[in-house]
Amino acid sequence: MNAGPPLLFDRQAVLRHRSRAAGIPGDAFLLEEVSGGLAERLAAVNRHFEYGLDLEGRARLGAAAGNWVDISLAENDALPVEPESFDLVVSALTLHAINDLPGVLAQIRRALKPDGLFLAALFGGDTLSELRNSFASAEAETTGGISPRVAPLADVRDLGGLLQRAGFALPVADVERTTVRYRNFADLVRDLRLHGETNALSQRSRKPLRRKTLAALLEHYQSRHADPDGRLRATFDIVYLTGWAPHASQQKPLKPGTATTRLADALGTSERKIRND
Repeated sequence: MNAGPPLLFDRQAVLRHRSRAAGIPGDAFLLEEVSGGLAERLAAVNRHFEYGLDLEGRARLGAAAGNWVDISLAENDALPVEPESFDLVVSALTLHAINDLPGVLAQIRRALKPDGLFLAALFGGDTLSELRNSFASAEAETTGGISPRVAPLADVRDLGGLLQRAGFALPVADVERTTVRYRNFADLVRDLRLHGETNALSQRSRKPLRRKTLAALLEHYQSRHADPDGRLRATFDIVYLTGWAPHASQQKPLKPGTATTRLADALGTSERKIRND
């Protein structure tokens, strides 16, 4: 029997952290940055959409569609919408913390009308690599083991492959890196709470962090990931995904052997045969 994808995330904890974040005063600068990035990509499309779906209502793209619906995924990662209900689906920093990303992408693809657009931004790549490295070093030094502290994240190529697997046409995946410099570790933790990005892994430890481990963590972070002025670096890789529901009007790649122009002519070079002796 198929047991389904592994339950990497505690979805109740994910939603609880994001709900609490909405009540914390401060500047959720990464959400602002992502909303700007999504808006820029939508502007390049030069099209107004009639019905838009915003997963968890975090994208803030009101002018892009005439009618918006904000929906959260169910605890089992189900998307409770009818097929072909929307011509635009957007997601801002939500899809990196679900258990069945391939399945959710397939559901989003089915929710789109033909020639509908899917646009998302999520954490990937080396996001919080400094924190991950420092936690691992500190726990190995003080407890002799490593517990789940920072979620594993997919890289841009893997995410692009998932778009193709889900059946999107014209899939594009690109990544933008933001490096933030913090005065101290407490400021980094506060920003993670402000964005609802504290530990929600299913196998996370429920015990408070030991003082000895915290001290080792701070020492490692300061010695390995600080600039000469003492500020701590934190990496955030934002992966942007773009895909279209297939439609007959969309461009199709040419079949091999059907090109009418030689590559050498396009590049302005001469073509030479390679001898195999």
